[in-house]
Amino acid sequence: MKWENQTLLVGFFLKGLSSYPRLELLFFVLILIMYVVILLGNGTLILISILDSHLHTPMYFFLGNLSFLDICYTTTSIPNTLVSFLSERKTISFSGCAVQMFLGLAMGTTECVLLGMMAFDRYVAICNPLRYPVIMSKISYVPMAAGSWFAGVLNSAVQTVFVIQLPFCRNNITNHFSCEILAVMKLACADISGNEFIMLVATTLFTLMPLLLIVISYSLIVSSILKIRTSEGRSKAFSTCSAHLTVVIIFYGTILFMYMKPKSKETLNSDDLDTADKLISMFYGVMTPMMNPLIYSLRNKDVKEAVKDLLTRKFFSK
Repeated sequence: MKWENQTLLVGFFLKGLSSYPRLELLFFVLILIMYVVILLGNGTLILISILDSHLHTPMYFFLGNLSFLDICYTTTSIPNTLVSFLSERKTISFSGCAVQMFLGLAMGTTECVLLGMMAFDRYVAICNPLRYPVIMSKISYVPMAAGSWFAGVLNSAVQTVFVIQLPFCRNNITNHFSCEILAVMKLACADISGNEFIMLVATTLFTLMPLLLIVISYSLIVSSILKIRTSEGRSKAFSTCSAHLTVVIIFYGTILFMYMKPKSKETLNSDDLDTADKLISMFYGVMTPMMNPLIYSLRNKDVKEAVKDLLTRKFFSK
């Protein structure tokens, strides 16, 4: 891509909620509280999954990775968003935007693949319980988690490199809270059809394929649970995967609502629609990581016992 005769941008303006200044202070307080909850909740899950020997299993290893992922994912965008709410200067450098794009896409992709791995883990635990220790041994689940991170980094690196090579010479206003890759890509003064094709392929491989694995896994899980004769046995089997299923529904449900909801021609370019889309994006980027540890702790006896044990040891050690 040639850059000659182009007026290169040194940064981007993140529009966010600048059209609604009265809302910025309110959302600053709300997001700050949510961010603190994210750090405390996910940090606690990571801590107990390391310290409690009863939780040294594939499921909690994946859960620890998911919690660490949520902390990293939110930290790539929330601090910058909070600063922008209180500052009149809502710009970000080109290099800072590239880093934010890379980290955000890498974390999002990794979470999609990781949720697919967790669904497979639950399938083996319920449908093949006797073979579970063999199939989900350490030599299996550690590479599965590592592969999820590698897929996220690889996908993000490829897409980010192709985006930063585009010439940006006209508009530098990004109608978003952070440097979301699609929003930035649309600002380029060049043909982006190649980038859109790469994004389509990546979405199919790293978003839809894990979703397909989740659907197949839970179809087999439901079929297996329905074959259990006792209601107590069915309830116990379902409780082992209900937390993960809830997280999957929230995560993918928000994604599908964001990108597949219909847009009428009359409202396609309206400010109200833009604001609604940005608030939905905020829910996806903040609410989901905040709810994950709450869901797993409220619906999981092992996690609650581990937290109680951790608190008991802390108080008695004093």
